[in-house]
Amino acid sequence: MPSDLELSRNAALRPLPEIAAEVGLGAHRLEPYGHAVAKVSLDAAADLADRPPGRYVVVSAITPTPLGEGKTTTTIGLGQAFRHIGRRGVIAVRQPSMGPTLGIKGGAAGGGYSQIVPMETVNLHLTGDLHAVTAAHNLLAAMLDNHLGKGNASGLDPFSISWRRVLDLCDRDLRRVVTGLGGHADGVPRETGFDITAASEVMAVLALCTSLPDLRARLGRIVVGTDRDGAPVTAEQLKAAGAMAVLLREAIKPNLMQTMEHTPAFVHCGPFGNIAHGNSSVVADLIGIRCGDYLVTEAGFGADMGAERFFNIKCRASGLVPDAAVVVATVRALKAHSGRYRVVAGRPLPEEMARENPDDVLAGAVNLRRQLANVRAHGIPPVVAVNAFPGDHDSELRAVLEVAAEEGARAAVTHHVAKGGIGAADLATAVEEACTDGTAGFRPLYADDLPLLDKIDTVARGMYGADGVDLAPLARRQLEACERQGFGRLPVCIAKTHLSLTADPARPGAPTGWRLPVREVRVSAGAGFVYLICGDMRTMPGLSSSPAAERLDIGPDGEIVGLS
Repeated sequence: MPSDLELSRNAALRPLPEIAAEVGLGAHRLEPYGHAVAKVSLDAAADLADRPPGRYVVVSAITPTPLGEGKTTTTIGLGQAFRHIGRRGVIAVRQPSMGPTLGIKGGAAGGGYSQIVPMETVNLHLTGDLHAVTAAHNLLAAMLDNHLGKGNASGLDPFSISWRRVLDLCDRDLRRVVTGLGGHADGVPRETGFDITAASEVMAVLALCTSLPDLRARLGRIVVGTDRDGAPVTAEQLKAAGAMAVLLREAIKPNLMQTMEHTPAFVHCGPFGNIAHGNSSVVADLIGIRCGDYLVTEAGFGADMGAERFFNIKCRASGLVPDAAVVVATVRALKAHSGRYRVVAGRPLPEEMARENPDDVLAGAVNLRRQLANVRAHGIPPVVAVNAFPGDHDSELRAVLEVAAEEGARAAVTHHVAKGGIGAADLATAVEEACTDGTAGFRPLYADDLPLLDKIDTVARGMYGADGVDLAPLARRQLEACERQGFGRLPVCIAKTHLSLTADPARPGAPTGWRLPVREVRVSAGAGFVYLICGDMRTMPGLSSSPAAERLDIGPDGEIVGLS
């Protein structure tokens, strides 16, 4: 099969105004960025208000392995597949971060015949939204430091400052830095650091706001530290929120693109799934839900992470109610979850993994069973998408289907990468059937008025299978401060490894007999959640020994080469 880049370049794109018109978006609501992308005016939501909302489907997965499960390709393939069963699908996905694109992961626009095109555009800068987030975030950091150096009228305690700087690249050398070195004119020396832009609270705010006024209000609520009495100091107090909103005035508008089969795709916002809430924007969903029969969106990493935050954070913000959840699984990833193989990202698979062995699949299926239970805990019917690869054996695919049947979940084998939408038509039918089960049973995992520690414990036990939570002394003090400061009604966002249900990436399957270690607590008051850092989590990734950037170049004809 041709490479993803070759397929993308050979794709016959339709004019975006035609794509938009078919789903009720007038050309006057589009702001073209070249020929392949358009910003969509927020006023489009009002234009569509009289149209009935479509079904709302979230795509999640088993716990990821270094092999990848194909969640984005499944999201796109499913969106395309609805046309093949006589329905209209619309897609909403996150914008790829430049850090992973130039690091070990590569691009995130889908693959094969289930990708958003042009792939160069979606993977490299798009309309600059992530750079606007970077600028707005760092403006607040600059104004904070300036506030300290110009008299500190708020009484901000320098040792309480939690607001760092961000960069949309992987750069481990910036994790801890000292700023303000030099003379008095060079600022106030203090220790700080950089996070990746996808982990920024500004990114989370942009993804969760419902309107420009809501964006402005949320930015004002961002907490950067406390005064010497322990009271929060906000971006509003530093008089930074207004200018931050100005920098994000264009970035709040969703980006409209198309798939290989001309399915409309909203590509907007990119909060990390293991650090932030890991879902694309609420404003795109509020528009997209009225553009078709089905809106298919993707939640980052496994159902214990991105889907849990979709249900408990994003749905709280949007007010939208999901109808079904797709859980993506692959034979090779389930074999990895058996714990019988050592899989390393970027290296060839162990030869024995390619041999027919449905028993290994069944051994690793304990993880699939847990993730199906995680979806059902929210009252949502799950559908298993078995993303098939060329080397899969029929007996192994049947083993996954049998597990799904034992769990009472609909399931389908998909070939969307090789065949496009038609390869996921069975999945589309299964999703449609699941959606008829109704959404009256949807329920968040916990109530707003539950104490923060109880919310954390509920997620740890109910989603991860932990025996409880262990708070580091610092985390306990920070959690108590959050309650005192009035943030106790917020949902929780637990930042932990995405490679395991536990906080240890080396533990596959569905381990039991462990406790969740929480080492730090931060409040994301603007985004509207309390953020827990567990285990050895990094908010600024590093580059590998052979990052994707080494292979990226400009060819003699000016075209990009090496993008994957």
